[in-house]
Amino acid sequence: MKQIINAYALQNRDTYRCFGCSPQNPIGLHMTFALDGDVVVSEWEPRPGYEGYANVLHGGIQATMADEVASWALYAVAGTCGVTKKLEVEYLRPLHLSLGKVVLRGRIVGTEGRDVTVEVEIANADGVVCSRANVVYSAFPPQIAAARFNYPGREAFVGPCDE
Repeated sequence: MKQIINAYALQNRDTYRCFGCSPQNPIGLHMTFALDGDVVVSEWEPRPGYEGYANVLHGGIQATMADEVASWALYAVAGTCGVTKKLEVEYLRPLHLSLGKVVLRGRIVGTEGRDVTVEVEIANADGVVCSRANVVYSAFPPQIAAARFNYPGREAFVGPCDE
């Protein structure tokens, strides 16, 4: 696996406060990401305060994490950024925090026009998939992503292409 660089956090250390991935957001999730081929992987250690029921990761937090992984698939795989158009989550079983590390995997499964669909699985430390999500992003052409949203380009996240 190859670590993905949080280029947004490097560009804007003083102002970047993304709830999902900013290392500076005191209440954020502090998610980090890696590439396994064309799959974005995030391993996250649960902390107290993100529960719904006792010892169960809140469903809204799971949805947020799925959306975040999907956005990183755009940054690091598709080579652009976008906005969430649709998010569907299927909760299969409780994700117990006491089991430890949560593993998310997201991969692009389709594109249609500007729409990019990312499939995300969220598994517990035992590898049991506890929820799945399909996230549709409305992706921006790279020149608009750069001009309007300061998207620095795929290489800023993953380095030069290995091809």
